[in-house]
Amino acid sequence: MPKKILFIIGSLNQTRQAHAVGQQLAQEYDCYYTHFYCDGWLHWLVEHGWFNNSILGKSGQFRQRADAYVKAHQLPLDDRGEGHDYDLVVTTSDLIIQRNIRHKRLILLQEGMTDPENLAYHLVTRLPLPRYLAGTAANGLSHAYDIFCVASEGYRQDFIRKGACPESMVVTGMPNYDHAVQYRQNSFPYHHYVLVATSDARETWKWDNRQAFLRWALAIANGRPLIFKLHPNEKKERATAEILKMAPQALVLTEGNVDEMIANCEVLITQYSTVVYTGIALGKEVHSYFDVEKLKALTPWQNGGTSAQRIAQVCRAVIEEGPAVAQERFAYALA
Repeated sequence: MPKKILFIIGSLNQTRQAHAVGQQLAQEYDCYYTHFYCDGWLHWLVEHGWFNNSILGKSGQFRQRADAYVKAHQLPLDDRGEGHDYDLVVTTSDLIIQRNIRHKRLILLQEGMTDPENLAYHLVTRLPLPRYLAGTAANGLSHAYDIFCVASEGYRQDFIRKGACPESMVVTGMPNYDHAVQYRQNSFPYHHYVLVATSDARETWKWDNRQAFLRWALAIANGRPLIFKLHPNEKKERATAEILKMAPQALVLTEGNVDEMIANCEVLITQYSTVVYTGIALGKEVHSYFDVEKLKALTPWQNGGTSAQRIAQVCRAVIEEGPAVAQERFAYALA
């Protein structure tokens, strides 16, 4: 019988990344998928309608978009990974390590930019508090995985600084962010504008002074045409009204391929969005709440869209030969 791999998905971005890897392995292994889940009292809260603005929720935007993708691609689901005994688990977040995978061979995929290292992060790293309280700033700090596949050497060094084990990390690149040049060929009708990609900070219980952000964006634009692309998880009516009140001539988009919009813009303005890396990779003038020079050092490896194949190599080595052999073989990077 073929060996079995469980992919734990979450947001649309996480789901697409996991599926990209699964497609590389589906001819050799039985691959199943499950939405991100939790145990204990957190599970009770989720079942009673909490956390819908996170990947744990069952009826929020995150789940709706992931569900649509799962149905469109007919991915085989195994809810909570309870239907089979798995030889390998691939997860896109280690903020929660579910009970039934704690003794499995485990690969963690970096799925995007990490949150700022705020007060919650410093409390979590100093006190026995749950990692999820710090958001994605605490990604990679569980030490529960056998190998952590990261986006770039810059990120590898950053995770080491935070406390991740150097021997457990392999630079594979990050699916969805490893081939930015492809977006230059597109049908988006606008060119030569300032693009503002907003974030869902308020919807995920983070502080966001939206008026200050809009004033900042307007100052950078300095009269140039403005296009706003809202985060899929944002409350669209509220965000649109706020933007048009301060920038009535702006075009506000709630749908569409943001990477193609970035390819056609002159300037990209972001808050905490991973799409800033597309702008950097394409040589755009970028602005972010993060330090732009640091972002340039962290930018995902542009390897021609081969990150999923490289991660699949890691999966094969771990499942067939064991984590220790895989760690030694790849020696941090798949060049």
